Amino acid sequence: MATVGYQERRGELETYFDRTAAEAWARLTSTAPVGRIRATVRAGRERMRRTLLDYLPADLRARRVLDAGCGTGAFSAAAADRGARVIAIDLSGTLIALARERLGAQLRSGRVEYRVGDMSDPALGRFDHVVAMDSLIHYPPRDVVRVLALWAARTTHSILFTFAPSTPALAAMHAIGRCFPRRERAPAIEPIAQRSLFQLLTGEARLAEWHIARTQRIESGFYTSQAVELVRR
Repeated sequence: MATVGYQERRGELETYFDRTAAEAWARLTSTAPVGRIRATVRAGRERMRRTLLDYLPADLRARRVLDAGCGTGAFSAAAADRGARVIAIDLSGTLIALARERLGAQLRSGRVEYRVGDMSDPALGRFDHVVAMDSLIHYPPRDVVRVLALWAARTTHSILFTFAPSTPALAAMHAIGRCFPRRERAPAIEPIAQRSLFQLLTGEARLAEWHIARTQRIESGFYTSQAVELVRR
């Protein structure tokens, strides 16, 4: 991908989700009991998943969808239930293995294909829709826009993504997070001011044929994320 910063952060995320956080992430994305803080994150992620699904057509038959940074595959399964053919990719082989284990029915039907790798890889081909739920939140704004531009060149209808909005509450959570031992910390989230991000999007020549159609912020305790829908003009 485009920059050293992107590659370095990509490596941190791969290590974190494959080793440090694999068990915790598996629990968070299941129905197993979790603590109060993680319960708010789980609820927020579920609300965000429903929001992004609402941005997609109800009937996805004959549509090809990229689930970029698919994690344990919950969004992939929901899109497949609507008839989509889904390429679900994640850096973490551990999470992909868990997704395959949980979603065997979709795998057997051929509606979901799981891969380990870089979500921006052009070799993944062309798509009708790209969805990146909380998979760009660890990258600085210019890397986010670069990845979106790469997808735009290979996408027909819409790109749905989320970013971490710069808010006082999110800043406070980051301050709390810095109190944990370094080995226990997740790779840093990159808060972005909405105005700054939207200016970068409108100023990117490779996104000239795209515009922001809808956006919605989800706040649930320790989870704060904002959905954006990009569509062709």
